[in-house]
Amino acid sequence: MPDSSDPARPLRVAVVGAWHVHAGDYARRTQEHRDADLVAVWDDDAERGAALAHSYDVDYTEDLAALLAREDLTGVTITTSTVAHRDVMLQAIAAGKHIFTEKLLAPTVSEAEEILTAARTAGVQIVVSLPRLHHGYTTAITEMIDSGALGRLTYARVRLSHDGATAGWLPDRFFDPSVAIGGAVTDLGAHPVYLVQRILGLTPDTVSATYRSVTGRGVEDQAVVSAGYADGAIGVIEAGFVSATGFTIEVFGTKRSLIYSDATGDLLVTDPADGHPGGHAIGVPADAADPYDRWVEAIRTGIRATDNLHRAVELTRLVVVANRAAHEGRTLSYP
Repeated sequence: MPDSSDPARPLRVAVVGAWHVHAGDYARRTQEHRDADLVAVWDDDAERGAALAHSYDVDYTEDLAALLAREDLTGVTITTSTVAHRDVMLQAIAAGKHIFTEKLLAPTVSEAEEILTAARTAGVQIVVSLPRLHHGYTTAITEMIDSGALGRLTYARVRLSHDGATAGWLPDRFFDPSVAIGGAVTDLGAHPVYLVQRILGLTPDTVSATYRSVTGRGVEDQAVVSAGYADGAIGVIEAGFVSATGFTIEVFGTKRSLIYSDATGDLLVTDPADGHPGGHAIGVPADAADPYDRWVEAIRTGIRATDNLHRAVELTRLVVVANRAAHEGRTLSYP
């Protein structure tokens, strides 16, 4: 493994997998990062991988083993299909390469835990991209919750959607259950899942789910997941590929409620006692360091991103249970 503790030496990073639509985003993030250099792209589809490599003016290689064997390579961003994560990550770990990966960490909890155990044993740093945990609105919301200003939490709803299925820009491979594992919940819905978990807790008591396909593809293109908590709170997770309605968070408590929408960027707090039913806006701080920065920091310092990894496993757990609840058409005990 190359020495990555010297801050004067940029990390040398390769893209492993051009399957995911965020592959280019992480390639760009590497190129733009002051402490990283993009050196190569691999994908099991030569045409797809070469196109991504050309876009960022780096070499494409069709030999993953040879890429991972490079002594100058520090780490990889993994944007393969979810079903390939375990095999690709274990190869990277065996080669001593640090990993920044698109969610989900793996298709199953057992695979996710296997990956993390192997990485810990090998001294490899992994960070999973859970970016909305570090956005300013999440900081403001969690500070209000932690202060007790909302009272006892009773309900949280997070919705995230885009029109990738109806507008035709989401690749067909995202609708192939053999490689995508699932649809709207497994991909886009991961963000509402980990946000509801941050707001109400990682482990609900029950999970139910309704999945539907407007476009008639191989996986759901819109879905609602309900999580019931032991204290009576309910979390609602909504995701879809069929409507460009953006992103909203709603949190209700016994004292106050709040709503955030990316349409306005405003975080509104409603207090029944203040006489303003429309609520009043509170400040949203700047975003904190993003997951990529946290990955670089973990590599530099050798300190594992333990909270990120714990949340990534619990995200996987809830998505797996939601998929099963939808498939079986019943409410399941958790986990």
